[in-house]
Amino acid sequence: MRLTDLTSYADAQRECSSARLWELFDGNKEALNIAHECVDRHAEGGSRDRAAVCIAHADGRDLAITFGELSEASSRFAHWLESRGVAAGDRVAIMLEPSPAFYVALFGAMKCGAVAVPLFTLFGPEGLRLRVDDCGPRLIVTDEERAGIARSVVGPQVVIANALLDEELASFPSRYETRTRADDMAMYQYTSGTTRELPDAVKHTHRAIVVVMLAALYGTGVRPGDRYFCPSSPAWGHGLWHGTLAPLALGVTIGAYAGKFDPVRLLKALQDYEITNLSAAATHYRMMRLSGAAASFRYALRKLSYTGEPIDPATLDFVHETFGGVPVCSIYGTTEVGVILVNYPGAEDFPVKPGSLGKAVPGVKVEVHDAEGRPARPGQVGEIKVWRRDAWFPTKDLGHHDEDGYFYHNGRADDVIISAGWTMSAVEIENVLLKHPDVREAAVIGVPDGIRGQVAKAFVVAARDGDDFARELQDFTRTRLSQHEYPRRLAFVPELPKTPAGKVNRKVLRDRESAAASAAA
Repeated sequence: MRLTDLTSYADAQRECSSARLWELFDGNKEALNIAHECVDRHAEGGSRDRAAVCIAHADGRDLAITFGELSEASSRFAHWLESRGVAAGDRVAIMLEPSPAFYVALFGAMKCGAVAVPLFTLFGPEGLRLRVDDCGPRLIVTDEERAGIARSVVGPQVVIANALLDEELASFPSRYETRTRADDMAMYQYTSGTTRELPDAVKHTHRAIVVVMLAALYGTGVRPGDRYFCPSSPAWGHGLWHGTLAPLALGVTIGAYAGKFDPVRLLKALQDYEITNLSAAATHYRMMRLSGAAASFRYALRKLSYTGEPIDPATLDFVHETFGGVPVCSIYGTTEVGVILVNYPGAEDFPVKPGSLGKAVPGVKVEVHDAEGRPARPGQVGEIKVWRRDAWFPTKDLGHHDEDGYFYHNGRADDVIISAGWTMSAVEIENVLLKHPDVREAAVIGVPDGIRGQVAKAFVVAARDGDDFARELQDFTRTRLSQHEYPRRLAFVPELPKTPAGKVNRKVLRDRESAAASAAA
């Protein structure tokens, strides 16, 4: 019996192992290729005419590409790259929205041993230049809309994915025999920092497709037969690994979203595609709630997961009421350590506790440690750490665990606010503010104060503003937390800064406050 046939938490703890994960693939520790595992083997194994990717466009269009079509087109692209002198290890940057061209370039590059580099389509010239200078691609594949920005970067050749390229590719063979080893480089992935700061590229070998299967099986709960949708951009880790590669490797048809995000369009796609498994960012769920349109559609959802940041209680209630009580399951991890805490979607013997991060994936040891590095007692807030290479590796996230072994997130280490000796959680204050019916979004940071050292400052997107409403929100918070735990300062803003992956970027808020304080001084 394969791991994909097992769904219970008990089976995961008893049966999962590295050897059992490798059984899910054609390749082995010597010869492995992500494109073969995600595309070709399914096209050759009876799924040739089944949809590999269904794309919901923001303008209402739907488009699908089958495993057979994707296998042939990506093989032609691999041959075409070789004809252009692209060799194994050369980088191929891809700046496209989800589209046949994106998936053809992604898998075609990896087929021939090149290194695929997905890039966010909203990068400006500076954000693109930083990444191109870092990874040194031979060429950038993009579309007419973004060609000007791509051409502003000196170095790589710019290739436009259009009808002329399709005609050129048609002359190349529709089959390609992959030759990569498991430890050959397959992909560079840039994390979702700001465009002015260059996060390190995470470099993945073909072996990474085996490692990510832990998150697929137990984080998103994906199994063959699911109708799966992930609206996150495949330029980022969640949309790329959890939303694209892992489910395709299991032969699962995936849904993707192209264009400016519209929560109503997503809700309609969930209905029209009869999606049974949705994995999205916390922001997506919040936007679905705020759209007010969720009750207008029908759903077949049986598994729900989210990542990026905790979901506020009001949105948790919305998900429970809208999707028939299906629990929404957190996926927790970091770029450095991968996914380490999950809620095992689809496991009937694993009760999901609302708001929790769940428990460790099979084979991983996670603990919360206090300031002295000692294991924290239940309920005690400390830093979440994972055991790696014979040492405890810090995640830089605060959390606690309960008596049943479930973990909870208490914010980033730099989201703790110490005011007049009191320790306050920015996350707790945000969650209370978001319970107010007129508050759409909220972010809280600590700012310097001459008397208290620090005070909490809230940035609020709301239907109302003004001093009276600010006092109302302060009273609303202090009466629900404690008399000292509320935002002593509050600013109404039209929107909150976010990373390209959709997470609230509190660092930008802290930097703005610091710059304003320096200017005032």
